[in-house]
Amino acid sequence: MSTFLEQVRTELAGMTGEAAIAHGVLVLPIEPGRLLEVVGALKNQCGFDLFLDVTAVDWPAREPRFDVVWHFYSTRSFARVRVKTRVPLADPTVDTLTPLYGSAHYMERECHEMYGIGFRGNDDLRPLLLYEGFEGHPLRKDYPKQKEQPLVPYRDVKP
Repeated sequence: MSTFLEQVRTELAGMTGEAAIAHGVLVLPIEPGRLLEVVGALKNQCGFDLFLDVTAVDWPAREPRFDVVWHFYSTRSFARVRVKTRVPLADPTVDTLTPLYGSAHYMERECHEMYGIGFRGNDDLRPLLLYEGFEGHPLRKDYPKQKEQPLVPYRDVKP
């Protein structure tokens, strides 16, 4: 592990679960309620100034069912970090990162659309890739591949 990532690991030791390195990336498992605290420390104390993405992993046979995963990058140290938490199907919700990273507005919308993960505090979770009225969350593993979606009339377009 690089000295920088070891420093990050030490800095956040009391806030995260057992940190590990996977594919050269520091992975920090956290409790959902500590998200803003941990990410705030990553940004303000450790220099992770770039929010890369947020996604989820669906584990239908496991409870809690979903892993929510965020990736960050430090443009000064050229290092990446991954933050992971688990949320149940009954309440697949985490806090929004919009107070820390403005780009979270859009990335959280995509994760919400594809997996149904809610982001508490993001007031605009409209679809980005699918149309309004699309039913379900297509990246969940129980989404039926042959599902037919409701027809949506085309808008009137004038040439």
